Amino acid sequence: MTQQATAQTPNPPRQRPAMTYALWTVRVLLAVLFLLTSGLKLALPTQELTKQIHLPGLFLRFIGLAEVLGALGLILPGILRIRQGLTPLAALGLLVIMIGATVITATNVGAGRALVPLVLGILAAFVAYGTPRGGIHG
Repeated sequence: MTQQATAQTPNPPRQRPAMTYALWTVRVLLAVLFLLTSGLKLALPTQELTKQIHLPGLFLRFIGLAEVLGALGLILPGILRIRQGLTPLAALGLLVIMIGATVITATNVGAGRALVPLVLGILAAFVAYGTPRGGIHG
């Protein structure tokens, strides 16, 4: 009778280890890239920053700060196991930034150079979609 009862109870949903590893790999990669690029936006003098990217300096500093917060949001909730539902939101915020970066790069520099922010945006969308909202393995 015990075997019958065990066979009838549904198995709890299991996390797929391959997907978990892929999400963590992409999250760490994105966090490192965004921390590096945002560090430049925050550290460079405004005149140097606006020579490379033709946008207001204060706006570029804001984008740099948003990228730092997004990078931290990709990693810290999962490591600390608190507020893990913030990770998909951080990824969505970075996706919005990358959509803007793709458009600005494509119009000002060319479509070839716009591939980098496009790929980063796709990776951010993967994290936003694939990370469980407040789940165990996020």
